[in-house]
Amino acid sequence: MLTIKDLHVKLEEEDKEILKGVNLEVEAGKVHAIMGPNGSGKSTLSYVLSGKDGYEVTSGTAMLEGQDLLEMEPEERAAAGLFLAFQYPVEIPGVGNMTFLRTAVNAQRKARGEEEMSAAEFLKVVRARAKELKIDADMLKRPVNVGFSGGEKKRNEILQMAMLEPKMCILDETDSGLDVDAMKLVAEGVNALRNAGRGFLVITHYQRLLDHIRPDVVHIMADGRIVKTGGPELALEVENNGYTDILAEVA
Repeated sequence: MLTIKDLHVKLEEEDKEILKGVNLEVEAGKVHAIMGPNGSGKSTLSYVLSGKDGYEVTSGTAMLEGQDLLEMEPEERAAAGLFLAFQYPVEIPGVGNMTFLRTAVNAQRKARGEEEMSAAEFLKVVRARAKELKIDADMLKRPVNVGFSGGEKKRNEILQMAMLEPKMCILDETDSGLDVDAMKLVAEGVNALRNAGRGFLVITHYQRLLDHIRPDVVHIMADGRIVKTGGPELALEVENNGYTDILAEVA
């Protein structure tokens, strides 16, 4: 699904290398988690994959189902099936949630040469998805994320994901700032979307999210590289002992 080879990335504004040779492969149907200390390059990886400005890829490749992600515009990556859930979802005053969702869904369908959803069809689908995710119908009527709590913003992103049905979902610290109940709801939403044709890359600091979204593979990232890979037990090791032992062992 996603194949990254020897990816090197620096900040455009300053000559500072952030990613120093990332290698990663996420298979369809699998959930991979990336953990690591602050400043290890986890969020940078998610931004570069989604096409955020301000980063320069100096070498390496990133392929989504054999397509070169790095050659595409951000909207082309989205239409190809890439989705990024932000750590801090932005508010969009004046744009209704329903309008936003329907525009996004139809823009992607159009880009893929599919028929656009009618208003009636869209309404039926979005209401069903919102109900599954325990999203209040009132949230659908409000401007995007305006006045939403942290948990509501994150659940709204999971709703976007459910509507867009991406192939590759990247969650960038989606658990940050959430209480236990909100995190469970978000995790339930993610788990409901797990299937054989979809891959997940979950970036997190905490084992507690991985208690609810059980990953197939856990990677530890440090100093711009993935330094260790294992099963879910690797996340427990980090929870119990921190990164010191792992980093010493790798060094």
